[in-house]
Amino acid sequence: MTGPERSGLRGTRVVIADDQALVRTGFTMILVAAGFEVVGEAADGEEAIAAVRRERPDVVLMDIRMPRLDGLEATRRILADRPTTTAGEPTRVLILTTFDLDQYVYAALTAGASGFLLKDVTPDHLVHAVGLVRDGDALLAPAITRRLVERFAGAGTEASALHRDLASLTPREVEVLTLLGRGLSNPELAAALQLSEATVKTHLTHILTKLHLRDRVQAVVVAYETGLITPNSR
Repeated sequence: MTGPERSGLRGTRVVIADDQALVRTGFTMILVAAGFEVVGEAADGEEAIAAVRRERPDVVLMDIRMPRLDGLEATRRILADRPTTTAGEPTRVLILTTFDLDQYVYAALTAGASGFLLKDVTPDHLVHAVGLVRDGDALLAPAITRRLVERFAGAGTEASALHRDLASLTPREVEVLTLLGRGLSNPELAAALQLSEATVKTHLTHILTKLHLRDRVQAVVVAYETGLITPNSR
């Protein structure tokens, strides 16, 4: 079994925002066949905001380039409202993009998006991605996120200019955040720190909670933007 059947996500509520009707139709067919519920469609950012407020979905598939209001600004406005699903969980945004829009992807991640998908994604990958984000994980592998951040994060941040919220982290949590920012996966973090994966996940949960972050993508962005690590550092 795949996607929602395997992970218990059947019935996940999705809003699809894209100005191309064929894209919306294609994604809807794939997701409905996998057991998801497409509860709303939007052809521009204004419609996307209205659909999220009306339907309270689990996941929003958000195209960046749309008329009236683009997906980036729509993402900012949606997540600024801290929307929740009908079950009280945070609504998450998954950006639809192409390689030539990387700069907008970085901006979307800093706005709180949980990752991005290329618009030529395969059906299996689409189902997996929506399920992963619905579970509260980040779609991007840390190494991919790191490359985006290294390319577009401000390089002038001094290492000492740490965000004040980092003071709430324990020394071990700072260590975990640093390694996370360098692209390590959970198994790699466990090996590097000589911890169990369960303990690593606990540390990650504490980091996200203390820094008020949605997922590990935002944690990687914070690691760079606070100067905890710098672009091209090893």
